[in-house]
Amino acid sequence: MSIIYDGEATIAQIFCGTDNNNAYLIICPTTREAIVVDAPEGVSALLAEDDELKVKSIIITHKHKDHTEGIDEILQLTGAPVSAHRGDASDIPVTPILPLKDADIIPVGTLEVKVIHTPGHTPGSICLLIGSYLFTGDTLYFQGPGESRGVEATEQLLKSVTERLYILPDETVFLPGHGPQGILGGAKEIYRGFVTQYPDLLPRIPGDPQHD
Repeated sequence: MSIIYDGEATIAQIFCGTDNNNAYLIICPTTREAIVVDAPEGVSALLAEDDELKVKSIIITHKHKDHTEGIDEILQLTGAPVSAHRGDASDIPVTPILPLKDADIIPVGTLEVKVIHTPGHTPGSICLLIGSYLFTGDTLYFQGPGESRGVEATEQLLKSVTERLYILPDETVFLPGHGPQGILGGAKEIYRGFVTQYPDLLPRIPGDPQHD
């Protein structure tokens, strides 16, 4: 486990799972309450170094197996409720699932985590925002938007990224479900390059002076 950020919130990361996954802990330093973000195989190692943490919620960013196959092990350790967007909840192998929707606020101690619904990778894909940190699941990677199946899903994914994520401040740090973290401003620049090459195919970033 590595500590990514230690300030108003503590954010820890572990590299685990069957598809080179990232799983995360969001910890309130004041109360030691925590949220687990995604549950790949081996996720319980996030808790191995701190037996004082009080896990209040396990949040799944989307339904794919590599993000859910560690649910049983983390449930056995914590007994915390599992939450996911209602669009994916029926395909996640645990009951009950607490349904989430866009703009929900999830408390963790004295902190608040905001849910951003970003369909496209799956119908119920979500991102989570706390301060200047954004957990993007498989919606946005370091190298650009995540993958999707079919034209309609691809269009939906690109719309989610441009209209829901790229409107956030450039200094926002994003933490994906796979691969390294990035800065949103850098991701926007990469995307602008693609828009320049394919101006009739890709949606633009709302309000972007370079393309409006």
